Amino acid sequence: MIVLSRFEVPEARLAAFRPDAQAALDALARQAGFVRGRLGCSLDEPALWSLVTEWDSVGSYRRGLSAYDVKLATAPLMALSVPEPSAYEVVAAADDAQAPATAPSSRAR
Repeated sequence: MIVLSRFEVPEARLAAFRPDAQAALDALARQAGFVRGRLGCSLDEPALWSLVTEWDSVGSYRRGLSAYDVKLATAPLMALSVPEPSAYEVVAAADDAQAPATAPSSRAR
């Protein structure tokens, strides 16, 4: 599964945001089931940032979020988060130049 969290960061908070986001990513990366994560800044809107993480399962993601050090590390980011759904089931992937792999949804209909 992937998690896409977006943040609107005012210029006055930018200097603190990047190290805070890195600390959150580092805390998430220490959790069981974490696969990878990326922090990015929009090329078109410099105030818009994203934190994308990939997890083995929704359970590992939820357990990772409930870890005390993750709660502490992500707290400074919460006020800047865009209120929208963030957890997504992966139904297709292209990890290299080969043909994309697809899979049926594992969710109940």
